[in-house]
Amino acid sequence: MGGLFHHWRHRRRCYVICGIARSGSNLLSDGLRDTGRAGRPNQFFLPSSEPQFRAAHSFAEQVDFAEYVRGIVERTATSNEVFGFKLMAWYLDAFLERLRETTEFGNPGECDREILNAAFPRLRFLRMTRRNKLRQAISKARAVQTGLWKVQEGKSEVAEPEYDRALIAQSMLEAKAEEDIWDAFFTRLAKKPFLVEYEGLCQDFKGTLSAVLDFLEIRLPRRIKIRPPTTTRQSDALSDEWERRYRAEEGAR
Repeated sequence: MGGLFHHWRHRRRCYVICGIARSGSNLLSDGLRDTGRAGRPNQFFLPSSEPQFRAAHSFAEQVDFAEYVRGIVERTATSNEVFGFKLMAWYLDAFLERLRETTEFGNPGECDREILNAAFPRLRFLRMTRRNKLRQAISKARAVQTGLWKVQEGKSEVAEPEYDRALIAQSMLEAKAEEDIWDAFFTRLAKKPFLVEYEGLCQDFKGTLSAVLDFLEIRLPRRIKIRPPTTTRQSDALSDEWERRYRAEEGAR
């Protein structure tokens, strides 16, 4: 009975996309958003982006973080009561600390799982991974140089990319550090997330997205079809060239 009552009280379902730079989180979040039934996942809690979300959703200036969390869940959930958001590893700990400091989602000493479940009912975790770590690092190095983090119509590079072996190597180290953050987080939670592999998402977008929707227990009406991705992959001949050059230099060392 308690389980049924809990389910009745919390009809809303939440999920979080756990990403690191250039892991395909934009590709996944855009695909889920385009279904119209899987929330409107975005980085609502990225400190530098929070002001624009507050403005876009008409939050009063005096609204504190706890109210903002509740409000953004309410205002961006789809009509079927699904709310999604995205977190990157580098600000995960700061985000959890902000939730604790409100004291609205449990005592400061509560474990991560309890704090998160209080803020986001029935929370499920999607974790982005990428097999080719070198291509991931190359993608980040290019984004750092060009300022273009999401390839879309109407967006252009602010600078030309140039091969920089040190920057690529540093990007690989940073990706490893971010992966370690997520590993430690899921160890604390004692919970395995649903893994979404970038390469699989690119090769079979519809099939991978369907598997994610099944995990989230979201059914699409027959009239809604999974559309091709609106996010364009950055990978191209230049990335191929940089990969060959980096591997050749590594082999010569």
